[in-house]
Amino acid sequence: QVQLVESGGGVVSPGESLRLSCVVSGPSDSTKIMAWFRQAPGKEREFVAAINWKTTGSSIAVPVKGRFTISRDNAQNTVFLQMNNLEAEDTGVYYCAGAGTTWIVYRAHEYDVWGQGTQVIVSS
Repeated sequence: QVQLVESGGGVVSPGESLRLSCVVSGPSDSTKIMAWFRQAPGKEREFVAAINWKTTGSSIAVPVKGRFTISRDNAQNTVFLQMNNLEAEDTGVYYCAGAGTTWIVYRAHEYDVWGQGTQVIVSS
C-alpha cells in the first residue's frame, strides 16, 4: 500500500520561503504523477503543481508560477515543493497526491492516494 507523508509546513511572514517534502513509500503504480494541492479555509482543494516521476515533466498553477517549483529525488523517494516569495493567499493545508496516469492531471478526484497534509500559514 502506498503511503505519502508530507512535512515542511509552518508559519512564515510574507516574502519568505518554505520547502515542503513528500516521502513516498510502497508500490509505484499509483505515483507515476505526483502533485501538490492546497486547501484554504472555506475553499475547495486546488491544484498547485505536478510532476511526472519518470520524465520530470511538470506543470505549475498560474497563481504560483514563478514563485513555486516542484521537483523529485529518486534516491530519497521524495517530491519537493519549493515555495518562494510567499503571500498571505498561499495560506492553507498542502496535500501531496499520487496518480497512476502517465500524463499530468489537474483535478483532485483523478488522484488515487493522498497524504495527511501539512499546514502553511503566511502572516505578518
